[in-house]
Formats: sequence, structure tokens, C-alpha cells
Amino acid sequence: MSRVLLEVCVDDASGLAAAVEGGADRIELCSALAVGGLTPSAGLMALAARAPVPVYAMVRPRPGAFVFDAVELDIMRRDIDAARAAGLAGVVLGASQANGRLDAQTLAELTHHASGLGLTLHRAFDLVPDFAEATAIAFELGFERILTSGGARTAPEAVDRLEELVEMAAGRLSIMPGSGVTIDSIDRLLPRLGVIEVHSSCSVREPATDVRMVEMGFAPAVARRTDAATVRAMKARLDAILARR
Repeated sequence: MSRVLLEVCVDDASGLAAAVEGGADRIELCSALAVGGLTPSAGLMALAARAPVPVYAMVRPRPGAFVFDAVELDIMRRDIDAARAAGLAGVVLGASQANGRLDAQTLAELTHHASGLGLTLHRAFDLVPDFAEATAIAFELGFERILTSGGARTAPEAVDRLEELVEMAAGRLSIMPGSGVTIDSIDRLLPRLGVIEVHSSCSVREPATDVRMVEMGFAPAVARRTDAATVRAMKARLDAILARR
């Protein structure tokens, strides 16, 4: 393996610019990362389409459970259409049944609608009761990768499970560790995991400078901002870890 790819998740124009400047290999484009990422606006998709690296748009119409009704499914189809119209490389999808199992029927409809676009299965996967079944469904539906924390809150907490998932996938699709993947934690994942890509926000905490905006509820007291220097540092750390293999 020559290198491990770095996917950076962003939710605004400045984050997009920082990810590109820092050298991200791929971008997951969202809105509202504070709630795990929602579908980005059509305008942000159009801007991201100009990026020199592949961009995958999150398709998630609201925060909360990944159980979607017919109205939400129609919204998701239209959001897939928007990603395609913008010229993005792919979409990030996920859907669950009430018991946590992947909703294979809904995902089949969505992946069919997204024909021709790259496919990432998002962390709805982390809620499933049977990882082997969910991995098989993802493969059968044509997903390129599964973004997962191994069923834990963060990936570094579930290294053993992630290692099992890599073996389970057996090269049929990529297992991409995400959540809590930082410069400080990456050594707990690599080189132990035989993965070809990782997912990170590469962000820094930034206190609000306008107290009035916080008081009015227009901004959080502390936000996270994608940082180009952190992206560069993560890429350098990944290269250094691989060099030791």
C-alpha cells in the first residue's frame, strides 16, 4: 500500500476551502456537522463541484433516526438528483429499520436512483445488530465503502471490532474508520488496521467572537472549524505511519 487516503468532512464554504488547501484526498460535503451531517444546499454542492478532488454529498434530510418515510425518501431522491446535477462524484447514504438493521429495500431504491455516482454507506451501519449481514447488504448494493466507528462512539474505542470488519469485508469494499479520528488518535488505528482510507473532520475548536449572536441563538458558544494546517498534519502523520510498515 503506497498511502492511506484522507477524507475530510466539511459543512461550509470555508471548510471546503481549508480541506482543499490542506490536501484532502476526498471531501464529504454536509451541512450541520454538529448533528452528524445533513444534506448540503444546492449552492454549496455547486461550489464544491469546482474542487480539484472528489466530493461526496451527504444525503440525510433531517437529524435523528435513520428510519425514513415515503416523503423523506422522495426528498432524498431529489437530493441525489441535485448532487448529480452539480457534478459531484458521489453520495453518502444510509437507512435503517426500527430494529437497527439496514433497510435494504430503501437503500436499494436510493442506490438505484444514484446509479453512476460513487456510494458511501454512512454510520447508520454502526447501529446494526449484525455487522456481517450489514456488510453483505452494502456489498450487494454496490457501496464502495462503509464509514464506521466500529459500533462505538469513536473509532479509537473499537479497534478490535474495526479489525474484524476489515477481515469481514475481505477487500470487497473499503472499511473507512471515522469519528474521533485525529492526529492524536490515528496511531491507535494504524498501522494495525489494514485500511486504505480514513475519515476525519480535521477541525479545531473556535469560541464565538460575537456574544450577541450566541445570546440570540444564532451561533453556538464554541464551534468546530476545518483547519488547513490540521489537514496537512494529518496527511503527514498518515505518510509517516506507513513509512514505518
